[in-house]
Amino acid sequence: MTAKEFIMGFPERVNPEALEGKGDTCFHFKISGDDGGDFTATAQDGAFTVVEGLEGDAKCVISSTDQVLMDIIRGDQNPMTAVMFGKLKISNLSEMTKFAKPLGLM
Repeated sequence: MTAKEFIMGFPERVNPEALEGKGDTCFHFKISGDDGGDFTATAQDGAFTVVEGLEGDAKCVISSTDQVLMDIIRGDQNPMTAVMFGKLKISNLSEMTKFAKPLGLM
């Protein structure tokens, strides 16, 4: 699985019940590398969608390389360590924390 496939697969993996009470949000993913790209992930009215490109105003921007993101997903890289060393940048940590588990990032 690539970083792009992981991000584009959010709608199939996110359980709508896991979004209840979290409110609407918009994330921009800026993933560099051959298997990355720019993506907009939106939770609205209990549905989760992802499109390629950056659309709308993001409540949280996540920037990383495709390799670092996949290392985090596989459990080979601790996400907090990646943040501390600047390998993973998150503009709004509290927003990311609300949605990290439903998205499969924790």
